[in-house]
Amino acid sequence: MQAQLHCFYLLTLYLTTGYGQEGMFSGPLKPMNFSVFEGQEPSQIIFQFKANPPAVTFKLTGETDGIFHIQPDGLLYHNGTLDRETRAVHKLEISALDAHGATVDGPVPITVEVKDINDNRPMFLQSKYEGSVRQNSRPGKPFMYVNATDLDDPATPNGQLIYQIVLQLPKINNVMYFQINNKTGGISLTVEGSRELDPVKNPSYNLVVSVKDMGGQIENSFSDSVSVDIMVKENIWKAPETVEIVENSTDPHPIKITQVRWNEPGAQYSLADKEKLPRFPFSIDQEGDIYVTHPLDREEKDSYVFYAVAKDEHGKPLSYALQIDVKVKDINDNPPMCPSPVTVFEVQEKEKIGSSIGTLVARDMDEENTMNSVLEYRIVDQSPKSPTEGLFLVERYTGMFQLAKQSLTKQDAPQYHLTVEVSDKDFKTLCHVQINVIDINDQIPIFEKSDYGNLTLAEDIPVGSIILTIQATDADEPFTGSSKILYRITEGDSEGRLGIDTDPQTNAGYVMVKKPLDFETAAVHNIVFHAENPEPLVPGVKCNSSSSAKFTLIVTDVNEAPQFSQQVFQAKVSEDVAIGTKVGNVTAKDPEGLDISYSLRGDTRGWLKINHVTGEIFSAARLDREAASLYRVQVLATEVGGSSLSSTANFHLTLTDVNDNPPRLVKEYTGLFFCYPLKAPGSLIFEATDDDQQSFRGPQFTFSLGSESLQNDWEVSKINGTHAILSTKHTGFEEEIYNIPILINDGGRPPLEGAISLPVTFCTCVEGRCFRPAGQQAGIPTVGMAVGVLLTTILVIGIILAVVFIRMKNKGKDNVESAQASEVKPLRN
Repeated sequence: MQAQLHCFYLLTLYLTTGYGQEGMFSGPLKPMNFSVFEGQEPSQIIFQFKANPPAVTFKLTGETDGIFHIQPDGLLYHNGTLDRETRAVHKLEISALDAHGATVDGPVPITVEVKDINDNRPMFLQSKYEGSVRQNSRPGKPFMYVNATDLDDPATPNGQLIYQIVLQLPKINNVMYFQINNKTGGISLTVEGSRELDPVKNPSYNLVVSVKDMGGQIENSFSDSVSVDIMVKENIWKAPETVEIVENSTDPHPIKITQVRWNEPGAQYSLADKEKLPRFPFSIDQEGDIYVTHPLDREEKDSYVFYAVAKDEHGKPLSYALQIDVKVKDINDNPPMCPSPVTVFEVQEKEKIGSSIGTLVARDMDEENTMNSVLEYRIVDQSPKSPTEGLFLVERYTGMFQLAKQSLTKQDAPQYHLTVEVSDKDFKTLCHVQINVIDINDQIPIFEKSDYGNLTLAEDIPVGSIILTIQATDADEPFTGSSKILYRITEGDSEGRLGIDTDPQTNAGYVMVKKPLDFETAAVHNIVFHAENPEPLVPGVKCNSSSSAKFTLIVTDVNEAPQFSQQVFQAKVSEDVAIGTKVGNVTAKDPEGLDISYSLRGDTRGWLKINHVTGEIFSAARLDREAASLYRVQVLATEVGGSSLSSTANFHLTLTDVNDNPPRLVKEYTGLFFCYPLKAPGSLIFEATDDDQQSFRGPQFTFSLGSESLQNDWEVSKINGTHAILSTKHTGFEEEIYNIPILINDGGRPPLEGAISLPVTFCTCVEGRCFRPAGQQAGIPTVGMAVGVLLTTILVIGIILAVVFIRMKNKGKDNVESAQASEVKPLRN
């Protein structure tokens, strides 16, 4: 009984899993394939072959391995445990024999595939792994691999291995410096590891790496682990020290200046010029040696910055680029240069001995703060030499000139010319200096008159107008800082409405309006102005009342238009506000204090009215955002009395939306049709819209049939917030036009519903288009009428032609008779 139950269980297993080639447990002898899981208990039935007479028994040969057997009645089974790792496929042959043992059928090939189960654990190929990595190596690039094998089928999860780092020692700040590719076993640095690894701090690390089969699943998987020792080596991929190259070298080029080296051989080196120079003077070979390719000039460019890059054989960077700094070392190859052909200094007469006159600053293109650019100054000639030689002294290294022997007077010489030798350690240059002796400022400016009287001006005089010319004189040397006159208002113009410009030739002062005058602020200005020189007066000389003058400015009133407090007034209201609601206000003032009357311009829709006295603006009609979301009008402010001057400002009213427009169809749908007769239920798409302002999500309409009586024939389904489908529920429609009422709800606050009608035509179709025979239309003649009109037209034309022909014929006869008569008439003189 137990054996029968066991066989029934196996039969059920094979039938449900379909391991037999045809999903059957028994059948005739023919080539077949079977699949059997390894590791099953012995005495497992595979298939029952049936013999066809005269065959009475079966024989099994091939790769039976003493495990596969067949009973005389054709029952194929195995009585031993199968192992896929020993043999994955068994090639068998079965022959059908008669009662005498002769082969009747076969041998027939039978293939048994042993299916894998997870009965082997993964094993690392080594009991311990050792590797090394350079500090600052590229993250994610493997520097070593660990490998494990699993005897199970690699095409199934049983043989799919997953690697994982389970421990890192030391683990500083709980940060992993290493990572592993879970499929290949490649170990690489993390971003933190690339940045933080330092052989001085921690020369070695230990990892524990695990491997699991079953694709890393925790349940029903086997695992193994191994220790990995990693040595951290110093990174030799480092930027070299700054390179110094002597400029204008005459040695043969290229010249090696420095080198870089990647941590491992085989790197491909290149240079990157970040400055994009028109001529890049450096190169690198595949050993990492860097060269300068031609002589450099420090005065053209004193330093270079570029980058060295190392890439692998696939052209991918192995690490970050190294910055290479090159400094061009100076040689003394430039002579001193004078700042200008002639350097001019001024010195006042009677200046004290030792006083500074000025500084000659020569230039040298060689490197600053080196012996190549240290300059020395020496006076080699003075002209004229009166009253004596050596009147001037120049400081050797600074180039500062001083009076050396005595004060100067203009009577001795108004001008001196000096030749100055400027030298560095190898070169000399002659520069020229001109020293002008100028008069000292010992005379004060004096006005030609002290009171310029009264000046009356209207307050609207244009800015920039010259209103007065004043004049002061100075007895010092003309066209010098001692005689030039500057005018300054000292009283009566605290707001800076006036200004004074000086004529450089005549020292005349032009008083002009710098800011608008204002009668309402100040009607009278008592202006006091002062004259002075750019150069300070010599000690002991001071200005007095002769250097000041005055005038009285009287500003007369001009009637000015009202002034708004701002040019654009803005307000915002809901479009459904009640008529008469205040929506905003404007304010203006009249400079003369007159009353103001307000009015509106450009109120094309008649929506607004304004209080003529207060400037308050009210709604005068129903507002509509859909007609104008931003309503612009002009406000006119007119003074009451006076000259009735006016000014304008803009009033902008923004209308916020309320839900006051029901949904509607986005267009008129006139061409909707189904081909008659309808073979299957069909559908049509239509779109709705809403004139109200929509949210960022857009309309969210809902759709329904407008009549319950249509629900057995039609159905409306929503596609999105704006589109819906009208579908038929059956095919039994007549050949006519159906007007389908549909309700569209906008879901607003308050919700509004639009009722629309979709005309749908059921018609005979020709080539997919609706075909309807044309009937008699008003104003169009029938075929009979058209034929009648055509025959009448032909008849009229025939009559006309006949009349023309007869008349032409009669005229011909008259001509013949006339000709004959003329032949018998006698000639007359």
